Amino acid sequence: IHCEGLPGGCPSAAQCKPGNQIASHCPKMHRLFDSHCHLQDPRIAHCVPQLIESASEAGVKWFAVNGTSEEDWEDVKMLGEQHQQVIPCFGLHPWFVEGHSSRWLETLRSKFHIVPTAAVGEIGLDKGARGRQVNMAVQVHAFKQQLALAQELQRPVAVHCVRAFGELQEIIEEMGAFPAGLILHSYLGSAEMVQPLVKQGAYFSFSGFLTSLKKENARKMLQKVPLERLLLETDAPDALPQVDLASLKWVPGDPKAAMDEVKDGAEQCILHKGKEESGKKGKSHTSSKCQALNHPANINSVLTYVASLLCMAEKDVAKAAYENAVHLFSYPGSKIVV
Repeated sequence: IHCEGLPGGCPSAAQCKPGNQIASHCPKMHRLFDSHCHLQDPRIAHCVPQLIESASEAGVKWFAVNGTSEEDWEDVKMLGEQHQQVIPCFGLHPWFVEGHSSRWLETLRSKFHIVPTAAVGEIGLDKGARGRQVNMAVQVHAFKQQLALAQELQRPVAVHCVRAFGELQEIIEEMGAFPAGLILHSYLGSAEMVQPLVKQGAYFSFSGFLTSLKKENARKMLQKVPLERLLLETDAPDALPQVDLASLKWVPGDPKAAMDEVKDGAEQCILHKGKEESGKKGKSHTSSKCQALNHPANINSVLTYVASLLCMAEKDVAKAAYENAVHLFSYPGSKIVV
């Protein structure tokens, strides 16, 4: 349903019945905070300023851009210098822990002295298809070292966790509190895992990958997440939401998605079918039916989907997620001034 015909604008929880999906597209633009993305990815490097401008016009005020390896930390640093809206984050992703240099941790530490506006991420544990190719002991060692650095720096840390929540819980319990915030990015864990992780101080960030879950499972899990621990993200250029294609924005020059103008002026997506490229640069792990790249403005589609599952007005979900992210990223030295 659309807000224009409703008294007071967006639908309230009282107007949502179990089993109904509300897509409350408010004409009023929401303030949004993309709590996790990868604008340094080579697949979108040609149009980053355009993506930021377009996403900003769609309501995105801040972009937490996460590094994944020594090879992209300088690119993340440069994006933070070139764009006031970009909060740089530095970390060694579990997929790349076996290829680091002997001085990687020293290099990482130095980044936070050079870039005092930075947070920590993306780090983590992965026992998925790609993660299984990386020695778990090496992943755990690098993960613990970076968690300790986040504690020392008193910065929020973005955590990637795939099929390793048992190990994650054990490590968090072993290492103690993370008062600056532990962000579980693109969270797809079970509903049962939420409360134990909440007790350990975790925040839960949701991306387009949420749309790949069965709706009832996604709803059950979301309902366990306290509103004050909820975040929204795109993980762009990955995690394209599996929603109505007409509601999405597309990355300029993406060969797998093109835009045509239809007679009423609306944009229409034409998907180019084909097998997923192999050996592609970047951190792609999308399972989306559409293999097109994800535009950071599509955080609005994530917002709509999350709000519909929670039977809440989009404005209320957007407000909570934005304030939660601002709270996390308002550490000493941050670009954000509360």
